[in-house]
Amino acid sequence: MEQAQLRSSNGTRKEIFQEAAWLHPDLVLKPSASTTSAELKKELAAINLKQEYPGWHGYVKYEKYPDRREAIRKYISKFDFPDPPEFQLVPLPKTNPVLEGVRWKQYHYAFGGAGGSGWEGEWGLKDIPRESWEFVQKEKSKDMIHVLQFPYNGEPPRDRLVQSVITPNSDHFVRNHGGIPEISEGDYFFDVGGLVNNPRRISMRELKDESIFPRQSNVVTIQCSGTRRIEQIHEYPGDGDELINAPWGEGAIGTARWTGVSLKKVIKYCGGLKNPLLANCAHVEFWGADTYFKKGEVFNYAVSVPYRKVKIHEVLLAWEMNGKPLPKIHGYPLRTVVFGFIGARSCKWLTRINVLNAPSEGPVQKKEYLYYNSQIGKHNSSYSAGISIQDMPVSSAIMSPVDMDQIVHDGKIKLRGWAYSGGGHWPTRVEVSGDGGSVWYEVPYQNMTEKYFFAWRLWEIDLPVDAEGWLELAVRCWDNAMNTQPTFVRSTWNWDLHVTSSCHRVKIYSINTRRPKTADKLRLFKEKGIPLLPITKPAETNLEDDEVYATEMAARGGRDPLE
Repeated sequence: MEQAQLRSSNGTRKEIFQEAAWLHPDLVLKPSASTTSAELKKELAAINLKQEYPGWHGYVKYEKYPDRREAIRKYISKFDFPDPPEFQLVPLPKTNPVLEGVRWKQYHYAFGGAGGSGWEGEWGLKDIPRESWEFVQKEKSKDMIHVLQFPYNGEPPRDRLVQSVITPNSDHFVRNHGGIPEISEGDYFFDVGGLVNNPRRISMRELKDESIFPRQSNVVTIQCSGTRRIEQIHEYPGDGDELINAPWGEGAIGTARWTGVSLKKVIKYCGGLKNPLLANCAHVEFWGADTYFKKGEVFNYAVSVPYRKVKIHEVLLAWEMNGKPLPKIHGYPLRTVVFGFIGARSCKWLTRINVLNAPSEGPVQKKEYLYYNSQIGKHNSSYSAGISIQDMPVSSAIMSPVDMDQIVHDGKIKLRGWAYSGGGHWPTRVEVSGDGGSVWYEVPYQNMTEKYFFAWRLWEIDLPVDAEGWLELAVRCWDNAMNTQPTFVRSTWNWDLHVTSSCHRVKIYSINTRRPKTADKLRLFKEKGIPLLPITKPAETNLEDDEVYATEMAARGGRDPLE
């Protein structure tokens, strides 16, 4: 056991005991690097890695210090970090966390900090993976599915996600690209710059002043573009970066009531755009306080959205989630919520807003969240060949039953799930099939939750099922623009495994008690105390007695032909 110091929510340190194995702290130098440990420490000290502002624990600014970034690139190149784990061509580990993020932890350990092994310093990035996991344990449900331990990516259990339209904060999925900064609201501010007439620095106190900024509150679904990625992985693997392409299930989606201020009001407060003609072509860039490593370099998280979203009040600067202050893991004290767009554009721990005349040059915007043609892969991919994913397409999922369930029923099976369409569209019809997609049943409108411009609808149906044995259930959604879903996952496959918008399919084993022979056999099992499930466990009894066998064979005319 290792004694470790963790930073608590009030900024003080506390000691806890934890297993050290999951941290993977051992750093290895490349064989070509002749640098000694002492020289590395000296080199790290020269980088002058430091927290930028008081009360901003975990925030290091990179974008304004090109010399620092270059020094970091050279420093990182001297370590032999582990390769990404193989999780696509082999079965996923049956563990929770599913993947650990070993190399992402080691990127942080290389930059020192108090506690643990590695390069020591007064402060560094080493504590970030440990602190991030502490926030997971503190703010999220105990039974979350930890898709990636660090940077943290997690989704709730399937059945609980569709119990209510508004997702409880503790169950809302989390998709992080780095650690979790811990910023005091009293010390917090964000800057607005770029192509605005009056750049400003705005504090939370100022932002919450309703005499300056009227508040706005909206029910908005946020969905990761990797939702249901596991279906693509199972059928047709793609790029194997465990952070960029984490193996999400159907739960990387959630809905909350977000409260804050429309970004349009903030831009107006800053004197509006320098050139009003830019309104139709400008982009608004968001910077986050988290540290993001990519291909041997380090960045602050940066993304952008078209200014047209701002003009129609579809970008919110939110400090409240479901009537409570933002959890730290969801971006406290302030984040953006971009209505109808992929979750990656809703930047957490907001530090800066820039109005630009083109999309952000940040790697998350420029080099990730790209949708490729199905013939593009490792052998021929390029950033410019991908479509930048913004609006989320129409999609849906069956959350209950789950794949491989064995269901005893009386001719009907209850299905429950969600349906969503981004870009200001909304689900108008949900259809389910019990035969893989030949015959479709419409979910009664009474069994669908209310409509929102930017939120999902939950649904349920008692599906008529007569057939027994293995069946493939499927669901598809139609939105108000008559968009619907591709039939098969092959139609949506792309190298980065984004936007699995095909009909969601679940294989179940049907046992229909309305069939007389099935009902008789289940009564026999009950009398003899023989468990039916799992169906793969052989029954310790003869399938029929000799007298019944003889009668049946006579009725069938025996096994052999007459002549």
